Amino acid sequence: MRTGIWLIGARGSVAVTATVGALALRARLVESTGCVTELPGLRAAGLPRWSDLVIGGHDIVATPVVKKAEALAAAGVVPARLVAALADQLAAQEDDLRPLPDGPTQADTATLIADDLAAFRRQHELAHVVVINVSTTEPAPAPHPAHGSLAALRSALATPEPVLPPSALAAYAAFTAGCAYVDFTPSAGARLPALDELSREMGVPYAGNDGKTGETLVKSVLAPMFALRNLHVLTWSGINLLGGGDGANLADPGPNAAKVASKQRVLRDVLGYQPQGTSRIDHVEGIGDFKTAWDLITFAGFLGTGMRVEFTWHGCDSALAAPLVLDLARLTAAAHRAGRRGPLPELAFFFKDPLGAAPSALGEQWAMLTMLATELSMAEQ
Repeated sequence: MRTGIWLIGARGSVAVTATVGALALRARLVESTGCVTELPGLRAAGLPRWSDLVIGGHDIVATPVVKKAEALAAAGVVPARLVAALADQLAAQEDDLRPLPDGPTQADTATLIADDLAAFRRQHELAHVVVINVSTTEPAPAPHPAHGSLAALRSALATPEPVLPPSALAAYAAFTAGCAYVDFTPSAGARLPALDELSREMGVPYAGNDGKTGETLVKSVLAPMFALRNLHVLTWSGINLLGGGDGANLADPGPNAAKVASKQRVLRDVLGYQPQGTSRIDHVEGIGDFKTAWDLITFAGFLGTGMRVEFTWHGCDSALAAPLVLDLARLTAAAHRAGRRGPLPELAFFFKDPLGAAPSALGEQWAMLTMLATELSMAEQ
């Protein structure tokens, strides 16, 4: 099942790391470490093979993929040997990358995006295309009357006034083109009621939001421990130090607030209350694509005895995110093939702020994910 992955932000660090990884897996140059879909419980029938994946995308910048890959190698994000071995294939990626269109109205822009997706599908004879947003985080959008219904949205998009943030406009274009959509950021994406309506009308699934790669991944494991042992968490505060483009973008208060809100959901959902404290995100340019998070947790045990836990997470954001992008593309494509439409809450395992009423504890999310894999396997029989 030849499957397209169309990346919004295709020349960025996460996208290029995912591209290098997909090409290396196809050529059998690396193991599939970090790819959840290679675990026994998820090897469901209907998942595209690595050799089936074709990557394209949009971006507002023009940095050649090879140059970006070389920069990532120099920073220690990807192995330099892989970039050298895959140089020709990475250069060939330029044929499937496009500048992000900008029409006179958002309806025109959506049509141009959808046209690029249709051309990509035809050129490579793809069964399905999954559009994945790996661009920078947006501020939370202001409410707009057109967000509530598809008819109102279609009418409003034809006016000169911008109605949708970029992530939601990409979702609108993807659905219009019959493509599934995944938001790997905490941006609005497909979460607006009008876009949910469109996804169901077009018979396509969507997933999101905000890939869970570091500090929040640890929270989704530790928080259930406190809840199940009936220990009361008094405070939970974290400091996140980020470099690279993501860190620079999150220095802006709007995107920063959206990211922090996404990170905090897991504690409220798992514990049933919100402890004192928050997550802080600071930009530290010198650490590049790596990130460090330090968390301090205070809690009360039997007889009110006060205790504390501290942990430090140091990781490479792009190398943590890229295999999840590939996993999400494979699972979402298989769900589309199986006839799923609308939100895919079973993919909550991958997200900080998952869609719908999905649980936030990692163990419960894993159980949902394996059930989806069984469902997809049965659909292939």
